Amino acid sequence: MNRSYKSRRGLQYFLYALPFAAFVLAFAYVPLFGWIYAFFNYKPALSLAQMDFVGFDNFVKLYRDREVVGQVLTNTLAISFISLLFTPLPVIMAILLNEIGSGKFRRIVQTTTTLPNFISWIVVFSLAYAMFSPSSGLVYDVLEKLGVQKPMIGVLGSNDWAWMFQILLGIWKSLGWGMIIYIAGIAGIDPELYEASKIDGANRFQTMIHITLPGLAPTFFVLLLLQISNILNNGFEQFFVFYNSLISEKLNVLDYYVYSSAFRAYDYSYSTALGMLKTFVSLLLLFGANLFSKKLRGESLM
Repeated sequence: MNRSYKSRRGLQYFLYALPFAAFVLAFAYVPLFGWIYAFFNYKPALSLAQMDFVGFDNFVKLYRDREVVGQVLTNTLAISFISLLFTPLPVIMAILLNEIGSGKFRRIVQTTTTLPNFISWIVVFSLAYAMFSPSSGLVYDVLEKLGVQKPMIGVLGSNDWAWMFQILLGIWKSLGWGMIIYIAGIAGIDPELYEASKIDGANRFQTMIHITLPGLAPTFFVLLLLQISNILNNGFEQFFVFYNSLISEKLNVLDYYVYSSAFRAYDYSYSTALGMLKTFVSLLLLFGANLFSKKLRGESLM
């Protein structure tokens, strides 16, 4: 009876997971067959049999364009690595929020910080333009009234601020969502550990250091690994809407470069080769970060 019940439950869970598995298969694995176009001179109107086989010419072109590709990778990696420095911020905010006694205040903070995650980047750009436009932006108008002269070029067109401004926007947009994950992790920590710490005379700071942080460490490392594996995925939408000629040198990241190569230069085979390069580098980063994480936690590398 018990085995039959477990079998039915297992079948039920399998059926629940089947649509999501089909979705991942259709949109994450089936497109890999399109990599074959990197070895052909792809033209949308032609079938594969009618296309010219070019071998590794597109990869040779990547090497020939190494200055441009190098600049693109520099922008991509710089923005991603600086963003990684702020990875502990959701952990810190979640712990501090958990220490607040007022449940109503916690809900207000959690709602207001999570809301930006559901705002599209087009709306974010509209808000940023309304705030930071040098001609009519609210921030510069207020500063002008305070006696500060308006700049000729604001942060939206400044090369010096391009990276940091985009990073801060990304943090503002994702902070609340990250906090939700860590708050759920805190809720999963055994309450008896906190009760035992109170009996032993530990204060709140000691409890956070010796119970809460170790309890969140597995979640933190998993999310860090996922972020490292996506280090070349800065997000196309953000840089597409904020891209302009003044800061094109700084915001030409890999996702945007793949898009412009395919849909502006109409070089689909070259953009496919770029996508393959991105995948292989991401896999190397993921495995490297996984090995480093295991070594840091003292686990066996085998």
